[in-house]
Amino acid sequence: MAGKSFKYVILGGGVAAGYAAREFSKQGVKPGELALISKEAVAPYERPALSKGYLFPEGAARLPGFHVCVGSGGERLLPEWYTEKGISLILSTEIVEADVASKTLISAAGESFKYEVLIIATGSTVLRLSDFGVQGADSKNIFYLREIDEADKLVEAIKAKKNGKAVVVGGGYIGLELSAVLRMNNIDVTMVFPEPWCMPRLFTASIAAFYEGYYENKGIKIIKGTVAVGFDTHPNGEVKEVKLKDGRSLEADIVVVGVGAKPLTTLFKGQVEEEKGGIKTDAFFKTSVPGVYAVGDVVTFPLKLYNEQRRVEHVDHARKSAEQAVKAIFASEKGTSIDEYDYLPYFYSRAFDLSWQFYGDNVGETVLFGDNDPKSPTHKFGQYWIQNGKVVGAFLESGTPEENKAIAKVARVQPPALSLDEMANQGLTFASKI
Repeated sequence: MAGKSFKYVILGGGVAAGYAAREFSKQGVKPGELALISKEAVAPYERPALSKGYLFPEGAARLPGFHVCVGSGGERLLPEWYTEKGISLILSTEIVEADVASKTLISAAGESFKYEVLIIATGSTVLRLSDFGVQGADSKNIFYLREIDEADKLVEAIKAKKNGKAVVVGGGYIGLELSAVLRMNNIDVTMVFPEPWCMPRLFTASIAAFYEGYYENKGIKIIKGTVAVGFDTHPNGEVKEVKLKDGRSLEADIVVVGVGAKPLTTLFKGQVEEEKGGIKTDAFFKTSVPGVYAVGDVVTFPLKLYNEQRRVEHVDHARKSAEQAVKAIFASEKGTSIDEYDYLPYFYSRAFDLSWQFYGDNVGETVLFGDNDPKSPTHKFGQYWIQNGKVVGAFLESGTPEENKAIAKVARVQPPALSLDEMANQGLTFASKI
């Protein structure tokens, strides 16, 4: 089969890939020079919509409504946009072999793609219960959520199991967001996770207590400190029951699993340098191989603010790293320079009528402020993280845009902390004065 050649290839079809394509266009890529290769059947879209608006019982988000780059307030890149810009959008094409020495990618169908410059934007894949040897993990109506076809199957199951029972395995982002949206669909929801509280990588016990209380007030049952170890099925193969390690069994018409993700680096194992589970890059997202860049979830990069190498799985970094890499490619070609990537870690989530944002690093002592009563009509509260006498992180629930900017500034500037009592008393006022 004849091969195709391009000056630039973006490998991947997620958020980072879409934002990279837009930046190529801004930088003046010529028609025919760029290809975007994705195993998904649709043009890049804002992946966070899948665990939020896509599953709403009314007014649900659908494509083409959330193609990139609407998530950051930009132009929506419909499939026609790529055609207009002379970018080859190569969909439903899984790359199974990559050879960086010969600058060649091979698809499952045997097609070869040559490039001069490659951007690896392969993202992450979900961890599956079958990876842990859980019995019955391949039963019908056990769902994972990473790509749009998985979201479509979950939508169909919600319709088919009207007023049914769902068990959500995992207490992180996916667990919290999908528990909320399933409950909005009038499904009876039980969350199960092994940790002592939800979202343990970010939340402290006092932050988690608010969300757990709020969810319980919405009718969601929460079971902590145990895991799913097996599933029983109906004769038709659909899941019927979730067996827990603590001996309990839960009825289930639908099971949704969110137990983490791993970066998709397999194609490049042994060909590019890795660190901390990701592909190692510099502050311009150049890998150890000339002409090969990597962006988004797959990258371990220099986090300038904390002077360390870190991997960040979040849509904000996916967008910004993609733009940085493309700017760096064009600067290199012109013999000019750009500033190093100077990222402020940022995470957010929305569920029910809640919306939180976090900036910075969640290390050191903590100070809670505001009203974190789950029954409160305002539920505006936050937390600061303090290390070595400086404020290094800030979290806020139900903040206004101005208040969210204020906590971002605190995390970036890292001002000296006051006494813990004084910080608690001042709350948001402390941030707004920085």
